[in-house]
Amino acid sequence: MGTLYLVGTPIGNLEDITLRALRILREVDLIAAEDTRTAHRLLSHYNIEKPVTSFFAGNEHRKKAALLAALERGDVALISEAGMPAISDPGYLLVRAALDEGVPVVAVPGPSAHTAALVVSGLPSDRFLFLGFLPRRGGDRRDLLAQVAPLPMTLVLYEAPHRLEATLRDLLRALGDRPVALCRELTKLHEEVWRGTLSTALARLESHPPRGEFTLVVGGAEDRPRWEEAEVRAALAELRAQGMSRSQAAREVAARSGWPRRQIYALDETER
Repeated sequence: MGTLYLVGTPIGNLEDITLRALRILREVDLIAAEDTRTAHRLLSHYNIEKPVTSFFAGNEHRKKAALLAALERGDVALISEAGMPAISDPGYLLVRAALDEGVPVVAVPGPSAHTAALVVSGLPSDRFLFLGFLPRRGGDRRDLLAQVAPLPMTLVLYEAPHRLEATLRDLLRALGDRPVALCRELTKLHEEVWRGTLSTALARLESHPPRGEFTLVVGGAEDRPRWEEAEVRAALAELRAQGMSRSQAAREVAARSGWPRRQIYALDETER
């Protein structure tokens, strides 16, 4: 039986790879890659000739059995399009399946966009919550942000350029005007880290249209006392009087009060 190696690969600059990662890629029998084109560029750069097969969101269930069979014959390296595999990609499914079959799984640590962004953001890095890509549907995205709004730790998330403005607007509404770092094209030629607040980030988009993949680092909630029930009811009544829906009002008060949205929603039920 072989070993499944989770190999970290560069998020931009091809020099950001460890000597151990290069050795493992040279020694394994097969490389499973989220993007075979990116994999071939990396392997060609380092003169590594190994068979490469695809493993991405869309074929992961079909390819899982074939990769488990390959692991019965020898070692397999799993690599993401960039960074550490199994983070915001389907690699987790293969890891879980390998463990269930008793296959050894070994991490070969390497670059990661969310940790790189966190350490250059200037925001607290002792405690953070990684959110990956937020839900694409606006309602689902806002529900998730309402859940994390009261948390005091720094938030880190990924976003595509065409959704950046909508995400910043939802962050501002759900969290308030917190500090943020917009990290773009990390370690690449056009790397940029912009630091400011959510409101100024939105204003900046008017003159700087977003290009490339973004990692956002957002400040955590201030350490503030949880609202009393009377304060929650008053804020809820005010927003409802302004014509806001129950769901929207509950979400906004949750972001400000430290109360779970469902409890606030239930309070509104009692007022009817």
